[in-house]
Amino acid sequence: MKAPVLRYLAPRSVDEALHMLGNEENARILAGGQSLVAMLNMRFAFPDCLVDINRIPELAYIREDEAGGAIEIGAMTRQRDVEFSPLVAARLPLWREAVLHVGHRQTRNRGTVGGSLCHLDPSAEIPTVAMAMDATIVARSRRGTREIAIADFPAAYMTPAVASDEMVTAVRVPIWPRRHGHAFVEFARRHGDFAIVSCAALISLDEQGRIARASLTLGGVAVAPMRMRDAEGGLVGRAPDEETLARAAALCGRIDATADSYVPAWYRRRLAAVLARRALGQAIQRAGAHEELASS
Repeated sequence: MKAPVLRYLAPRSVDEALHMLGNEENARILAGGQSLVAMLNMRFAFPDCLVDINRIPELAYIREDEAGGAIEIGAMTRQRDVEFSPLVAARLPLWREAVLHVGHRQTRNRGTVGGSLCHLDPSAEIPTVAMAMDATIVARSRRGTREIAIADFPAAYMTPAVASDEMVTAVRVPIWPRRHGHAFVEFARRHGDFAIVSCAALISLDEQGRIARASLTLGGVAVAPMRMRDAEGGLVGRAPDEETLARAAALCGRIDATADSYVPAWYRRRLAAVLARRALGQAIQRAGAHEELASS
């Protein structure tokens, strides 16, 4: 099929793009286009106007803030740039691991961080790791700039909490301590397919080897990535032994998972428990390795 008839606009600056969005009734932003173009061709999306922001270079960057507490990634940063960024590898290793599951090299060449966040597919890897790390979304309009906590960003299924005249310009990701453990695992029919279920885990250990901080997030099981707060609370303060991990994984297996024509809810629950146990084990192993290196 072919896309519906629409107007095409190509701003050269953020201010110009915001002016266009403010003046158009039914506009969509075109970033990488890896999802939107397919939706247009299949007539799943019917905008009257496309605002192509590929010619705005100021939206493509990866940098650490001056205080050193977060990494900020511009909305037009290509997923391939995240994959090969030394700063991301050093400071956001969970992102580096997750982005390797995003499509294929060819799609990562064009796909953007902001596009994936705004498309907000519940199976997508970038929204899942953003939720896992308590990221903040920066959105701009002619009315000003506002910051949206990632927990408040999903408004509905594949619908971000941004107004029609707003544009996501960046995501700010808090940095975990250097000696933390991380893991991202997913189950898909083939590499590059959308995940049926994914899991992102982050673990920090205290001096006694107990879990000091934990983050556990499931993707693909609900209308948006799901932080497992109860499981995280059950991990903190405990020894990272099999009983502790099994209890957290069991909580993941009791979620109210979505079902569709391909995957029943019980299967997603089963995968959630298995992948949570696997991700937590890998994260703890890596956290322990960091501690051993620090003490040697």
